[in-house]
Amino acid sequence: MPYGRFFEEFTAGEVIQHWPGRTITETDNTWFSLLTMNQSPLHVDANFNEKHSPWGKPIVVGLLVMSIAVGQSVADISGCAVANLEYENVNHDGPSFAGDTIYSESTILETRLTSSGETGIVYLETRARNQNDEQVMSLRRRVMIASRNHPTLGAGKIPGRPEKL
Repeated sequence: MPYGRFFEEFTAGEVIQHWPGRTITETDNTWFSLLTMNQSPLHVDANFNEKHSPWGKPIVVGLLVMSIAVGQSVADISGCAVANLEYENVNHDGPSFAGDTIYSESTILETRLTSSGETGIVYLETRARNQNDEQVMSLRRRVMIASRNHPTLGAGKIPGRPEKL
């Protein structure tokens, strides 16, 4: 299965469903909290949440949900990326909890070939939904993607990478 797309293979207005979904575990949330030094009791303290939070249980760190949604999009969007240029308008639309499964989709908002012709900029919005089809996050980002004629990443340049998807 091809991994990523060349710049020429994106179309503004296109909606891409990313697969598979990812179920978040309590361990995922705890480890992510530890790795990122986020020790807020909202994320790591079940007793605190039972007594003091509106949810009664820990919520998943929002950046973990963002990381999952962006990660889900890599095979479809940025597998041929030269660089992630910008993340903007990250919206935490609702809480996520251990046991929730995240599904994501992206809409291509705009494409622009760079002056070199070797890369292009893809501007997109990714939305993350849980297993109940409730949107929990959205974000927009710009990614620089190799074109087919990129000197080192283009078609036929990487073993196993087909000339065309």
